[in-house]
Amino acid sequence: MYTTLPKSGSPFSPAATLPGLHIWRVEKLKPVEVPKAMWGVFFSGDAYLVLHNGPEERAHLHLWIGRDSSRDEQGACALLSTQLNALLGDHPVTHREVQGNESDIFMEYFPHGVTYQEGGVDSAFKPTNPSASPTYKLYQVKGKKNIRASERDLSWASFNTGDCFILDLGKTLFVWCGARCNMLERSRAQELAAAIRDGERGGKARLEIVVDSEEPPEMLKVLGPKPTLQEGSPEEDVVADQRNARAAILYKVSDATGRMDLSQVATSSPFSQSLLCPDDCFVLDNGAGGKVYVWKGRKANEQERQAALKVAEEVITRMGHSPQTQVEILPQGRETTLFKQFFTSWK
Repeated sequence: MYTTLPKSGSPFSPAATLPGLHIWRVEKLKPVEVPKAMWGVFFSGDAYLVLHNGPEERAHLHLWIGRDSSRDEQGACALLSTQLNALLGDHPVTHREVQGNESDIFMEYFPHGVTYQEGGVDSAFKPTNPSASPTYKLYQVKGKKNIRASERDLSWASFNTGDCFILDLGKTLFVWCGARCNMLERSRAQELAAAIRDGERGGKARLEIVVDSEEPPEMLKVLGPKPTLQEGSPEEDVVADQRNARAAILYKVSDATGRMDLSQVATSSPFSQSLLCPDDCFVLDNGAGGKVYVWKGRKANEQERQAALKVAEEVITRMGHSPQTQVEILPQGRETTLFKQFFTSWK
């Protein structure tokens, strides 16, 4: 799945090097550009590449892995990311994003939040036509800083009093606000519904705010009589566990034996920066804190650099970390503040 890439032409157009945001869905080993109207909508059965070219050639490349995507799709996404990296001169910091546990930097690209839809390749990129027979959808909106809307069963059983929900009836979008939701969550749910209206519906859908216990007949016609809803607990903030911030192990990556091997360099942080040799790649395992880093020395060989994502995934599996563990791949010179915190000093 992660074989060395052929020296053939890139499947990405030169436009990929332009500043700004670029999004592709992976389909049959090929990158397919996502229309801007669908930016922020991700299908659970697919894998995506999200590239942000910032100022001064700074770039971040994200591999977004849908909950129901196949191993083949994930492998194709990894291969394409390597080709895109090559086109960009290996400048980007690369991130693996798992549905529902995306990094803050990824979520910043979508100020109105992201929406998860069921299905995959066959259902993607087909914006709803308000004049056609509607396909009703229900989304649960959660989060304060990072807003995520996840598709739920079209039933009152999906509701609770602590969250906001968007009932999408095609021509009408109802934003339902639970009795225990806070004003910020209500505001962000309205923003997300407006983004769906303006993006997917071309501004032609009606948006209506519904307060708990004041549901209109149109909503009850779809969902049926309203039962007593389950109580909702207030959204828990995602707070980093500082006790795990220092729980890290540093490994050196080597292919000297013909296969990728890891050798332990240091078993506890803070580490010395001098341990990072430009001739090699290193893995900093902070799985206890929810993240695995791969540092790529600028003189490391091509095989080791291309295998960075595979190595990180093997570490996650071997160490028994959560499948949702985030991965960050850092070319030498593009180290992030969170990575540097594991070292005694950084020059």
